[in-house]
Amino acid sequence: MATSQAPTRQAITLKGSTNLVTEFFKYAANTILFQRGVYPSDDFHMVKKYGQTVLVTQDLALENYLDRILKQLNKWLLTGSVTQLVLAIISKDTRLPLERWVFDVNLVEQPANSTEPPPVKPESEIQAEIRYILKQIVSTVTFLPIIDTPTVFNILAYTHDSADVPADEWVDTDPLAIEASKSQQVKLRSFSTDVHRIEAMVAYRYEG
Repeated sequence: MATSQAPTRQAITLKGSTNLVTEFFKYAANTILFQRGVYPSDDFHMVKKYGQTVLVTQDLALENYLDRILKQLNKWLLTGSVTQLVLAIISKDTRLPLERWVFDVNLVEQPANSTEPPPVKPESEIQAEIRYILKQIVSTVTFLPIIDTPTVFNILAYTHDSADVPADEWVDTDPLAIEASKSQQVKLRSFSTDVHRIEAMVAYRYEG
């Protein structure tokens, strides 16, 4: 007599995890740029993602710029070359960094002494964790200083020395750090797949 078994889901692959992480950065960057007023609110439109409404740019130049960043990030994630991504918001007039949104990229380590494969993380749980981070980014407007000057932004990628870095698109640059005496930091939620773990935080300039 045949027996039925509960369906099982395979552990997420490196490529699948890479795509999830890349997509998260797309929506996180858009959320930050909207919430912090780097671009006019009219430049964004609402889309449904992760079971909630998120805002995505309609500015073609910004969209193309982010696409180029995300394509390279995808390649670095596949090769394990990237360790951190930073979205820095800078005063357009003084060039002072006002905020640094930092996303640490870690590989999930499997227990060395375990003979059993680790439990597979449901995609619904991964999406819920991403949803919480995006909601937290939105809620940061309640404590981050109001930005009342025009701003621009830059995206920095920290990679291993062995990483393949396109010289025509990426150059060594200032880390855009905020002086320790004028910096406050808030740790945000994290999310993980079976392959990657993303830790998030925001550092902001505080003159009080």
